Amino acid sequence: MDRIVFERMATLEDEHWWFVARRNVIAALINRYIELPEQAKILEAGCGTGGNLKLLQGYGHLSAFEYDERARTVAKVKSGIDVQAGALPDCLPFQGKQFDLICMLDVLEHIGNDTTSLVALSHRLSADGRLLVTVPAYPWLWSKHDEVHHHHRRYNKKDLLNIAHEAGLKVERVFHFNMLLFPVALLFRFGKWLLNSNRADEEMPSLWMNTLLREIFSLEQHMVGRAFSMPFGLTVGAILSKNNSS
Repeated sequence: MDRIVFERMATLEDEHWWFVARRNVIAALINRYIELPEQAKILEAGCGTGGNLKLLQGYGHLSAFEYDERARTVAKVKSGIDVQAGALPDCLPFQGKQFDLICMLDVLEHIGNDTTSLVALSHRLSADGRLLVTVPAYPWLWSKHDEVHHHHRRYNKKDLLNIAHEAGLKVERVFHFNMLLFPVALLFRFGKWLLNSNRADEEMPSLWMNTLLREIFSLEQHMVGRAFSMPFGLTVGAILSKNNSS
């Protein structure tokens, strides 16, 4: 990411509606669909400035790695975890360790070789482990936001399924979220395009607006992944496991 994006994330991710509500959705997915053993071993791959670490610490013994040195330092201070240096697919730490849950939350789109990265992470999964992946949805939504975040791509659901299968992983569940605010996001991005605006998507709104957006987005924690799950949304994700039959 551009340096200013990391700095903005470090400042805002504890309170900004998008980060707070996304953590609520991630927690719902883990609680509802991923059965973890006692003393579970958890890994966050690409933890950024550490906004998800406190949440994930509640599920077991947490490890994490991050490529960017400054982001890694912020994450260590926030969490007290010794966040390791690492990069996918070829510089993955924790050699010889296996994890019951690996979370890769809006990271895969930053990596040139996404399939090889999933293969690398699959080698760190325990036999019954799960890999939770989220990525930005819809290539047609590509914008300056993606450029400043150094994204390589956005994904359709089919794209994510294809690379999971190419990596030899079994798809347990695939889902969308951030649906309720989808029309608002489209209008906002169209307005930025029309005005040729460089205003950052993550800027903190007023207190009342931040609260309203957080509460609307957080409603999706009750919907995500269910039989009547959201048919579209700004994020697409999957719960993956080792294909033990292969």
